Amino acid sequence: MEKLQADVTIVGYGPVGRMAAIALAEKGHKVIVVERQLATYPLPRAVCMDHEIYRAAKRHSFGGDIGSYCTPSPRYTWMGMNWETLLDIDWTVESISGGPEAYFFYQPKLEDAMAQRVEDLGNVTVLYGHEAVHYSQNTSGISVSISKRSDGTPKVINSQYLIGADGANSVIRRQLGADWTELGFNADFLVVDVALNSGVELDIPAAGQYCNPERPTTFVPGGLIDGRPIRRWEFMCHAHEDRTTFDTADKVWPLLEKWVKPSQGELIRHATYTFRSLVAKKWADGRVFLAGDAAHLTPPFLGQGMCSGIRDAVNLAWRLDLVLRGVSGAKLLQAYEQERKPHITRMIEIAIYLGKIICVADPEAARERDRRYLAGEAPPPPALPYIEAGTLFAGTPAAGQLSPHTQVEFNGCLKELDEITGPNFTLVLRDATQVSTLTPSQLEILRALDVAIIGLSGRAVGVMTVNDVNGKFSKFMTDHQAVAYLARPDGCIYGSAASEADVSALVNSLTTTMALQSHAPSESALASL
Repeated sequence: MEKLQADVTIVGYGPVGRMAAIALAEKGHKVIVVERQLATYPLPRAVCMDHEIYRAAKRHSFGGDIGSYCTPSPRYTWMGMNWETLLDIDWTVESISGGPEAYFFYQPKLEDAMAQRVEDLGNVTVLYGHEAVHYSQNTSGISVSISKRSDGTPKVINSQYLIGADGANSVIRRQLGADWTELGFNADFLVVDVALNSGVELDIPAAGQYCNPERPTTFVPGGLIDGRPIRRWEFMCHAHEDRTTFDTADKVWPLLEKWVKPSQGELIRHATYTFRSLVAKKWADGRVFLAGDAAHLTPPFLGQGMCSGIRDAVNLAWRLDLVLRGVSGAKLLQAYEQERKPHITRMIEIAIYLGKIICVADPEAARERDRRYLAGEAPPPPALPYIEAGTLFAGTPAAGQLSPHTQVEFNGCLKELDEITGPNFTLVLRDATQVSTLTPSQLEILRALDVAIIGLSGRAVGVMTVNDVNGKFSKFMTDHQAVAYLARPDGCIYGSAASEADVSALVNSLTTTMALQSHAPSESALASL
């Protein structure tokens, strides 16, 4: 039997598995991916990414051509029975990550870009047409038995860790014994994608929900394919309708006809899905971790299905990197579920809140819903969550929030901050000279974590001083009464310092919070920074 060796085995090669592979491989780790399909799925599924995921695409160097298949989001409008605006979500405003709050994209192109990044990195092996059968683990590693689907040829992959990113029907989750927690939303929808013909402009809002009990309908952009805009519709199936026959071709166009005519575009995909709200009761067991749809399923009304899975992958990957390199102890991995599970649970609850606005099939209930929203009696959607507990310097301003991001001037050129720092920890100082308050031992801690140090003013050895041309970083610090903050590789703020003296406390906290192993101070610590 063929035996393969890797640092990390990933089961599933959708966007979540690809993100995990990229984030690990760019840190030098050897990854083997097991994918049961023979090739990338050629049709769109997810269509929306938020600013955090758009930033991640660029931070991890697979966003170079993203403008060819991705467009900034328009306003997201919810209309009642008579087309009155019930809810208006403005995703066009400037986000903390730079650019608008959300984008719409064509998934196959995104996956192609991710696959190209994987190939360029060179230390990832993707085994298409193979499926995971079983895993076993002990204190020294994990073995994953796999089978080639075409002829049943068995293989074994020996690695340090296993990530199950194999979707809602995850083999890894089943062996993990992780039952689902139901959050209370379940609805069948027909999902339809149409590529519009050249020059076609539809007389409908750019993105919205038509909350008509006769046929609750979603319509949003779907990115670009070869320059042609894609539009998506999602039609709710009523309880009396048979979902198994709902997506036949003879039923799709009659549903579309009030929105788009056959002469205006090409039908490229239609399928019926059950939108569910589920969270796995446990996400980890020893060396095994779940991510993406293997760990949670959300209704799509907030556009957070793929986004949350990629967020899982990035959160888990930087932890695995530190543990595999011997910088941190395995205790650091425990906070993955501690952070991600409450966060996605809250995201799903907000998606359910939105879903309950549209998925009203009773006309009387719909009229009452419209009345309440138009009268201002209905509460607004809840705010999106931050990380509240986990690998954070708890109690410091902005800990758990997303770090700001935009262009800065560096060495006479305009660059996005992530272009300068890479996908690393980043310590941002209001004044570069604040680094002089750190001891050799503290500088060694920063070196061990590969921390990029940025100064917004002043000069100091080991600090990259930038010109905050938009004032975004300075304003963020002023708003949070901070003189410094430390951002993690996933863009989440680990903690901040309210004064120059507190910068030392911020760095000291890393030893415990990051489960750092012993690092003796080196005389070259400052120079290496």
